Amino acid sequence: MDTWLTVILVFHVIVALAVIGLVLLQHGKGADMGSGFGGGSSGSLFGASGSANFLSRATAVLATIFFLTSLGLAYLATHKPKAGGGVMDAVKTEQPVSGTDKKVVEPAKAGAATDVPKDGAKDAGGNKAKQVPN
Repeated sequence: MDTWLTVILVFHVIVALAVIGLVLLQHGKGADMGSGFGGGSSGSLFGASGSANFLSRATAVLATIFFLTSLGLAYLATHKPKAGGGVMDAVKTEQPVSGTDKKVVEPAKAGAATDVPKDGAKDAGGNKAKQVPN
């Protein structure tokens, strides 16, 4: 799949450069007026009118190929095969903790103050605990 994408991309760039070159070689609409008064297009390789037809047709063919390679690249970019499985397959699974390292934390019961010291008791810093109204 990736090789086709690379091949089409390289071909696409070559066609794009060829289209740019052909467009730059073509004469504008105003360039034909000078040929009637002895302009330089009469000595061209394809003749006065033959160059416009050949270059126009070549540009049209290359523009069509450029359009088709653009569609091919868009298709290959959006229709990549997805990784197999569902959403939950991508979630990392945690390793179970061994029995000696496991610390079980029980939820506090309603109304029970687990971390509040009793009257007169001192906390870990040696300070006397303050009474907090419920």
